[in-house]
Amino acid sequence: MRLSSSAEPSRRTGLVGWFDDRIGISGAIDFLRHKTVPGGAHAAWYYFGGVSLFLFGIQVATGLLLLFYYKPGTETSYRSVQFIVTRVPFGWLMRSLHAWSANLMVFAVFVHMFSVYFMKAYRPPRELTWLTGVALLALTLTFGFSGYLLPWNELAFFATKVGTDIVAIVPLVGPGAARLLRGGDDVSDATLTRFFGFHVAILPAAFTAMLLIHLLLVQRQGMSESIRTRDEPAEAVPFYPGFIVRDAILWLGVLAVLLALCTFSPWELGVQADPFAAAPAGIRPEWYFAFVSQSLKYLPPRILGIDGEVVGICAFLIGAGFLVLAPFLDRRAARGARSPVFTFIGVAIVIYMVTMVTLAYVKPY
Repeated sequence: MRLSSSAEPSRRTGLVGWFDDRIGISGAIDFLRHKTVPGGAHAAWYYFGGVSLFLFGIQVATGLLLLFYYKPGTETSYRSVQFIVTRVPFGWLMRSLHAWSANLMVFAVFVHMFSVYFMKAYRPPRELTWLTGVALLALTLTFGFSGYLLPWNELAFFATKVGTDIVAIVPLVGPGAARLLRGGDDVSDATLTRFFGFHVAILPAAFTAMLLIHLLLVQRQGMSESIRTRDEPAEAVPFYPGFIVRDAILWLGVLAVLLALCTFSPWELGVQADPFAAAPAGIRPEWYFAFVSQSLKYLPPRILGIDGEVVGICAFLIGAGFLVLAPFLDRRAARGARSPVFTFIGVAIVIYMVTMVTLAYVKPY
């Protein structure tokens, strides 16, 4: 009796052949060989999605190692991190890798999102891919915000206080959301416990689920070509081995940068938090939230009879809503045409964010 195609023995030998007979490695490889990635002048931007995924993998690996020694609590968090960086072999390296890769991951996700925006890769039928990508950006920022407090040092404590104060400004839901995050009216042991639960359980589960949906949609719809290059001849790059090999080389480069940062600029632990001490001068949230806090400092107390900070937060919420709804608002891109107005708005947003973050560090005010 002739075996069916799925039951035919593999032509490969050894360990690879053994696995091929059981899970069909060759079929997956053949599929990847036929899959292509758009080439051309904008091809480099396609690699930032893979870089973000690589950095997330480093976050998971180093986070699990740190979890073996970390003890959440206002009396134990700082000492446990201090023990990790001073007594655990290569503990300082794991903590620095975790902290630096978190910051690089936020940067990579931002670059990936804006590159997709400027190439109008959100146009039909990829609206859901864009929405899941925006959700991943939001989860990445929440990861950074929740993890920043866990060492319970002075800088993290007061930065979290500033961050939750900004959340409290949001009209209607702000005060309740801030109280939910803090576990009370102030940043305390309850806040630390909640942030720990978010950081190691809730957020990883939500991020993994959203990531799988995002990758499934990318696989289903494929990678979109930029509108600018659609009429320009550009040879597509085979996903395997061409794109994967280049991606792996870039990952090695990112790892080298991470190791260099960890070696020459290890992440500092700082001083243990004292809730009763005065806030240090120039305190600010993490750099990826600094553009919000810095903007609020420049607003007058009242604007048209409304609290200035409330107006500022509403403006940021409108901006975030614009980015979320961009695939549905940009009708020219939906028809495959360029949309200069949306490109201009995107450039203005990037310039504004970079300017405010720079001012937050150069001129804290």
